[in-house]
Amino acid sequence: MSVIESSARHTISEVAALTGLSAHTLRWYERIGLMPHVDRSHTGQRRFSQRDLDWLAFVGKLRLTGMPVAGMVRYAELVREGDHTRDERRELLESTRRDVLARITELQDALAVLDIKIGHYGTTCGPTSGGTTS
Repeated sequence: MSVIESSARHTISEVAALTGLSAHTLRWYERIGLMPHVDRSHTGQRRFSQRDLDWLAFVGKLRLTGMPVAGMVRYAELVREGDHTRDERRELLESTRRDVLARITELQDALAVLDIKIGHYGTTCGPTSGGTTS
């Protein structure tokens, strides 16, 4: 990455387009402490750095895990507090990981049931069956 690219700053509308998040959501993230301090231009316009974009990508992954917003905010607070919170941050992520693995197991079980049912319709019922089996 060149020096120009690494120092590039993005407006809130550019970040919204890049991330798929609305400007309202980005402002809310900042207001609740989920986003670290975002630099401002001399006119007060938010200017997001690549580091901000990387953080938003990570937050997006946390959202996909189902982590509650309060947990994400707590994680962000711990990051800002510094290295002495590493163990607590790791535990928070490990707990989330356990939750994700449990959800994956539940989804795999549900998928297996669907596969059985789909197989049932493809073989037992036949394509022209007029029955009302579930």
